[in-house]
Amino acid sequence: MHAPVHPRVTTSQVFAIAGPAMVANLTTPLIGVISTTAIGRLNDAALLGGVAMASVIFDCLFWLFGFLRMSTLAFTAQSLGAGETQEMSAILMRGFIVAGLIGVALIALQVPLGAGLFSLMGGSEGVTHAAKSYFAIRIWSSPLAFANYVVLGWLVGLARPNLALLQQIVINLINVTATVLLVLVYDTGIVGAAIAAVIAEAAGFLLSVMVARRLAQGGLAIPLARLFDRAKLIRMLSVNSDIMVRTAALITVFLFFTAKGARAGDITLAANAVLNNFLLVSAFFLDGLANAAQQLCGRTFGARDARGFADSTRLVLLWGVGFSVVVAVLFALFGPALINLMTASDEVRRSARDFLVFIILAPLPGVFAFGFDGIYVGATWAREMRNLMLVSLAIFLGIWWALQSFGNAGLWIALLGFYVARGGLQGMRYPALFRATFSSPSPRLRGEGRDEGELPQGR
Repeated sequence: MHAPVHPRVTTSQVFAIAGPAMVANLTTPLIGVISTTAIGRLNDAALLGGVAMASVIFDCLFWLFGFLRMSTLAFTAQSLGAGETQEMSAILMRGFIVAGLIGVALIALQVPLGAGLFSLMGGSEGVTHAAKSYFAIRIWSSPLAFANYVVLGWLVGLARPNLALLQQIVINLINVTATVLLVLVYDTGIVGAAIAAVIAEAAGFLLSVMVARRLAQGGLAIPLARLFDRAKLIRMLSVNSDIMVRTAALITVFLFFTAKGARAGDITLAANAVLNNFLLVSAFFLDGLANAAQQLCGRTFGARDARGFADSTRLVLLWGVGFSVVVAVLFALFGPALINLMTASDEVRRSARDFLVFIILAPLPGVFAFGFDGIYVGATWAREMRNLMLVSLAIFLGIWWALQSFGNAGLWIALLGFYVARGGLQGMRYPALFRATFSSPSPRLRGEGRDEGELPQGR
């Protein structure tokens, strides 16, 4: 019996997924920019600070549940590769159930949750009052936002990145339009900005359901026995919990970095904020390639296509390295001018230029950090990813502790060390996981046999 012949993975396939994901990433900051601008026009510093504080809270809170997008993408791509058409609809509906439960839980716990978060933020009374007003309304968008995460992952998993991009653009445009109308035309203040976010997520969800109904083969009415298949539910919850812990560790690094920068003084904090914009721009593109890795590695994993999986890994990392070199050169050439554009303070400019070298060095290790994250998600090697991220967090803290005497430079070195650890550790672990996955006689994507992180005995 001959092994099945699989089509080769190509560069065009990588960018067919990565391109729309990159564009979608670039449109996302528009929400914060428009909200900040609209509230800023009201000439009330407390309201502006309240929007900024609440936005940070929701960014971190929603980021923590990003596993809904990643796991849905991976499981959908795996089912696509395995030819399990009915299972793809079941994955979407299971994702909706989990998204709804998490969203409802956040709404139910909003009072103690908000109290704890605002206490940690430590803003002034006026800023905190404004942020609480925003929080109390936007929290109701949680189930809708999480459901949109699920649909986004499902569409990319189906190799429909253009529809995923359309979903993001619609949500962002409605948010921008509603914010301008409610805040500036109808003078509803910070409450209007929060309502706009809820309206945008609701509209995005309705559009997503309409698109999903057209794409789902056999419709969205799933037999209960298939929907609540015990093995698949356990596997989904296991992968989700592992990715959530991994994300919590990642958030911890960036919150720690921000907090230590703040303690170094206003000039250092402002300089780091300026430089973080450079990291954000490079992250948008690297995350696009990570999306391609998730879909292509998930599909080839599901198809038991070892060569396709290896090709996907190679192409994503190869193009990522090429991109990182270009970005590093651009940062070196135009970094000082961009710093001058982003801040008018001479002190902040000087401080930011002093640490620009770290931004120039960051894209290359970032390629492997983002790239292997995408590869591990696609293969649902979630337990391994979780464990290696926790080790990387420990390395970050260890480097910072050892280099405290170097001040902000030590903090940036620790962050670069974290990037190197993330990509390096996953890169070293990759060959063993690859051999274990594709030498296994039975696919693990159906929830049978070993967990994703275990290797066969004797290997």
